[in-house]
Formats: sequence, C-alpha cells, structure tokens
Amino acid sequence: MPDRSAAAPRRSRLLADLAGLVHQRAMIDPAAPVLAVTGLARERRMAAGEGVEAVGAGGNPHRLRQLLDARVPPACRAVISFGIAGGLDPSLKPGDVVVGTGVVGEDGRRAADLELSAALLNILSGVGPRVIPADLAGVDTAILAVEGKTELRAATGAAAVDMESHVAASFAGRHGLPFAALRVICDPAGQALPAFAAEALTADGEPDIAAVFFAFARGRARLGDLMRLARDSNAAFAALGRCRSRLGPGLGIPAPER
Repeated sequence: MPDRSAAAPRRSRLLADLAGLVHQRAMIDPAAPVLAVTGLARERRMAAGEGVEAVGAGGNPHRLRQLLDARVPPACRAVISFGIAGGLDPSLKPGDVVVGTGVVGEDGRRAADLELSAALLNILSGVGPRVIPADLAGVDTAILAVEGKTELRAATGAAAVDMESHVAASFAGRHGLPFAALRVICDPAGQALPAFAAEALTADGEPDIAAVFFAFARGRARLGDLMRLARDSNAAFAALGRCRSRLGPGLGIPAPER
C-alpha cells in the first residue's frame, strides 16, 4: 500500500505553493530581471546579460536552496533553469536541446509555464540538431551510472536530468513566478560519467583541477574518460552558446504586461 503519511506533507507543500499563486503573480514587477539558475560557473557567465541575473551554487542543490531562500523578496519576474544536463532519453545526443515542460523531483512534478516554454521553442527553432519539449528530472545526487539513468528514465519519463531544475521550480512555485527550463545534453543516456566528475568542481562551480589530478593519481580517472567528457562538454556548451545568442535580452522570456 502507498505510504499516505509520507505523501500528505508533499501534497501540503504543493497546495501551499498554489494557494497564493494568483495573488503573487499579479504583483510581479515587469521591470525586474529574469533569474537564471545554473550549476556551473561557465553556465552562470553564459546566462548573465541584459535583463538577466544569473546565480549558481557549484552543483550543490542544498547550497542552492539556501541561496534562493535568502532572496526575500525574490526580485525577479521569472525563473529559468539554464545549463547542461545528463541524457535519459536514449535518442538524445550531446548538443541536443531540451526545453522543459515540467520537472519531476522527490516532491512530484511541477509544470513549466506553457507560455514561456512555447516562446523558447519558437525562438530556438532550428538552432541546433534537435530541440525538443520534454520533462526534466531533478536530483540532489549526481546520476553517474548508465543503470541509474535507465532507472530514472523509467520512474519519471524525463528526457534529461540535472541538479538545479527542481530547486529552481520549487523556488518559482513558492513565489508565484513563471518557470521555464532550458537544458542541453552533455553525457548521453548510454554513457556513464566517470566517478571523479561528481567531485571535480569548486564551491563556485569552476573546474577543480587539483581534484582531477588527485583522481588520476589514485587511479579513479582515465585519460580516455576525460577526453570523452571534454568532447561531449564542448558539444553541449557550443549548443548552449548558440541558444544564448538566439534568446537575447531576458533569455527570450517575455515581460508580463503592466
């Protein structure tokens, strides 16, 4: 039987998020920036620009929650999860673009704003080999193994996974803000990430070169793994850069009418 005692708090949180949605949505300042939620420092730098404030926490969802919780008031007009992701859909390759239709996490599924998603899809049409609308999975722990990706795909139906979208969607829901997500595939579903990848970042989301060298010294990393990861990462960031250029000010998210 389902654990109703565990499900009840999750339902209560979702209902609480919805309770003030209409009131809060009416108070959005159209002149406020779009908040781009990222993981890596490179993603954050890429997202920043006219009409955009970019934040990130180095791929640490707990620290990201603290950073977003400190934003009182939220001081933005919309929230977008922006960056690269791991593939769950076996048909997706490095550089393919996923515009989120929703985010599936431990608390259930949170839908993205349909209007914003449609706007992103329209702007990004033809920007790369493939641009699709699909759900994303949000996790607090990196999914490294192919088996883990396969299980997550079966459990969520999501096309890709990252460690920020569920945190960003929850923040947007609490404040009645429209939410969107744009993620580009880096490591495909049929390819495992090397174990050192989960530890090879500084707290600010920069590559931790010392951690990579330490992984090599301990035999936890191989040159072939690093070269493959670099190749896939280059493809993903090249596509993300094309998306960023196409989206322009405010990351392509239309401002609400006054």
